[in-house]
Amino acid sequence: MLYTYLSSCTIEHGENPIFSSSKSIPISLSHSTTMFFQRFFAMANYSFSSSPSSSSKPSIQAVYDICKKNLTPISAPPPQVIHQLSSLLDTIGPADVGLKEEHQEDDRGHGLSTPNTLNRVDRWAQPITYVELNESQSFTMCMFCFPTSSVIPLHDHPGMTVLSKVLYGSLHVKAYDWVEPACIKDSKEIARAPVRLAKLAVDKVLSAPCSASILYPKTGGNLHCFTAITSCAVLDILTPPYEESAGRKCTYYRDYPYSSFRSGDEPVAGKEDEYAWLEEIETPDDLYMRQGIYGGPPIQI
Repeated sequence: MLYTYLSSCTIEHGENPIFSSSKSIPISLSHSTTMFFQRFFAMANYSFSSSPSSSSKPSIQAVYDICKKNLTPISAPPPQVIHQLSSLLDTIGPADVGLKEEHQEDDRGHGLSTPNTLNRVDRWAQPITYVELNESQSFTMCMFCFPTSSVIPLHDHPGMTVLSKVLYGSLHVKAYDWVEPACIKDSKEIARAPVRLAKLAVDKVLSAPCSASILYPKTGGNLHCFTAITSCAVLDILTPPYEESAGRKCTYYRDYPYSSFRSGDEPVAGKEDEYAWLEEIETPDDLYMRQGIYGGPPIQI
C-alpha cells in the first residue's frame, strides 16, 4: 500500500485529531474543528474549499469510476485506459479536489509564505502532506502537497504504472529507468551496497497547468525524485498500489555520476551524462510527511 511512504518516514501526528499515522477513515468533524483545519491549510499555502457547484458528475468522481472499472491488481492497464485517464486528468485543477491556491511569496527557497508565528527555521521543517482519496487492491488515488524546496527522494515503483498531474505550482522531476540487461557492480567499500546502471529518462520542471505524466514498470522514468520549486500539489494514480507482500515495496536510492564506477565495458549508448549508478539506501531520515484528510467533492465508492 502507498503508506510505504508514510510508515517508513517521519510522521507528525501528535494530538491533532485531523492527522493520523494510520489509514484514514471517515470521521465527523465539529464546526470548530473544521474551521481549525481550514485555517491550518491556509498556512501551508493551500486550503480545502467547497466543491464547485455543478449538476454534472465531479471530474474526480469520473476519474475514480474509470479506475474502479478498468484497473486490476494483476495486470497493467491497457493503452486505451491510460489515454482515457490522462485526458481526464488534464482537465483537473486544484478546485476539483478541494484545494485552493493562496498568495505565494518567493523567499528563495526558505519555505512558505506564512504568518509571523513561523520563523525561517520552522518553515524549513514544514512537512509534505499526503492526502489519500481512495485506496484499493487495484489502485491508489492520492495527493502530495509540497512546501517550497521539499523533496521526495529517488524511489521506485516496481511493476507499477503511475499517472501524475501537477495541480498547481512548479515541481522538478528527475527520473531514471534501469538499463537492461542489468549492469551491477559491487562496491569496494564494505559499507556500500552494489550499484546498478540506470539511464536518465526525465529531467525537467513541470509547472501547472500542464499535461499528466505517466511512468510505466520499465519505461517513462519508473525511478524518480520530486523537488518542489514552489509550493505545489500533485495528484497521483498508482496501479497496482504498493504492496510489499506482492513484491511492490518502495525502495529508495542514491544516484552517482556514471564516471564514479566506469570501467569501459558497460552497455552505454549516447552521452555519459545520460547515465547514473543507483545505490539502494535506507529510507532517508529527513523524509518528513504528515497525513491530511481529503476535503474535495465526495467520491462515491
